[in-house]
Amino acid sequence: MSRRHRTYERSVDPDSKFKSPLIGQLINMVTRCGKKALARTIVYKAIERASEKLGKGDPVEMLLTALENVQPKLEVKSRRVGGATYQVPIEISYERQRTLAFRWLIDFATGRKGVAMNESLALEIIDAHGNTGNAVKKREEVHKMAQANRAFAHLNW
Repeated sequence: MSRRHRTYERSVDPDSKFKSPLIGQLINMVTRCGKKALARTIVYKAIERASEKLGKGDPVEMLLTALENVQPKLEVKSRRVGGATYQVPIEISYERQRTLAFRWLIDFATGRKGVAMNESLALEIIDAHGNTGNAVKKREEVHKMAQANRAFAHLNW
C-alpha cells in the first residue's frame, strides 16, 4: 500500500428510484460478480419490505436511522511498540463508520441461511432500526474492546 499520495474520495452515484447516494452505496456493496441489476432488485425489495413492516413513510430516513444505530465511533488498531503489540483505540472517520455499518448489515444478512437475501436484508434493517440484532451487537463488541484498551490510547500517533 503506497504511502506517498493521499486518497481522493470518489463520489457514489445516487440510485435511480430514491435518488439517494446512501442507497446507491448499499447497492454497490451488495453487488457480487458484476450483477448490479440483481443487487438493485434485492435492495429495493428489502427496503420496501422493511418500510412496510415498520410503517415508516420515508425509506431513506428509515435506512439512515438503522445505520446510525450500527455505526461504530471507535475501533482498535494494532500498534507495535518495542517488542509488544498493543490494541490502541482510535476514532473512526465518518466514511469508515458508514462502510463498516453497511458491511456488517450485509454480512449478517448473508449469514442467515434458508431465507432469501432480500428478506434477510430487510430483517437486518428492521433489527438495526430497533437497536437490536447482530450488527448492533457487533458495534457494541467493538466499543467494548476499545473501552477495555483505553489505557493504551496514549500510544496513538
